[in-house]
Amino acid sequence: MSIEVELSFEEALEQLESIVKELERGELPLAESLDKFENGIKLTKFCSQKLEKAEGKVEVIKEEAGEIKTEIYDNYGEKGAN
Repeated sequence: MSIEVELSFEEALEQLESIVKELERGELPLAESLDKFENGIKLTKFCSQKLEKAEGKVEVIKEEAGEIKTEIYDNYGEKGAN
């Protein structure tokens, strides 16, 4: 499976969630499970790249708006000092 250029983040995430559900059921033959797993890895990388791009855009927008302030959140969603 190659990730289509016009695939949106939301579509890729939806496909990834579907693959995870199929793999969690454990009903697929090994070869098909491996194919699904490989596709899942590709989708994960695709989504990661999309998120990194979006994060970069947000940082640029914040800089242009004069808000060069990064907030760090811990694993519990509480804002930390920065």
